[in-house]
Amino acid sequence: MTSPRSSPTDSGDPSADLDALRADIQFDATLRGQSLHLRSTWGLFSPREIDVGTRLLLELIEVNPTDDCLDLGCGYGPIGLTLARLAPEGQTLLVDKDLVAIDYARANIEANAIPNAEVLPSNGLAAIAPDRTFDLIATNLPAKIGNELTTLLVADAWSRLRPRGRLYLVTLTGMRKFVRRVIEEQCGTYEKVKQSRTYTLHRAIRPAN
Repeated sequence: MTSPRSSPTDSGDPSADLDALRADIQFDATLRGQSLHLRSTWGLFSPREIDVGTRLLLELIEVNPTDDCLDLGCGYGPIGLTLARLAPEGQTLLVDKDLVAIDYARANIEANAIPNAEVLPSNGLAAIAPDRTFDLIATNLPAKIGNELTTLLVADAWSRLRPRGRLYLVTLTGMRKFVRRVIEEQCGTYEKVKQSRTYTLHRAIRPAN
């Protein structure tokens, strides 16, 4: 099994080194008290270990056992898998536009025997049924998707939240002022949950009515 921080060694055999690079990366992680065995591959975000932003989000996110959750931009699935475990009486949907990420997220759901999670290829929320809504939406927002897509994702996520539903975004701290402005404009409310030197966790809660 590949160590989270290991890289293929130079064996002196170029073909063997290429085979090592092609092999799935595998590691264990404990997130919010949930033990997971994860597979990923080169080209996906943070393939060898859980990044600091994801850990910050999962440490502080509020999850109820009955929540229906959405992991927006799931990658290989650590956020969505954790939410599904924390909300066993709800359903968790993981979406990503990267089909490689979708394959690995689906495999990780199966490998960790999580029955209340499903995966859907989707560009943002575009492929989700129009009448499907959520109690909780979470995303580790990529830094390079651009202002326009950031605005669309926040607006579309907000429109799918049920009353008292929560939207969580973790971003690089350098993006915090822009992200706050977008959330305030699209949601009419904003809360900074925590700011560190590198990451900031943002939240918006839909009113009860």
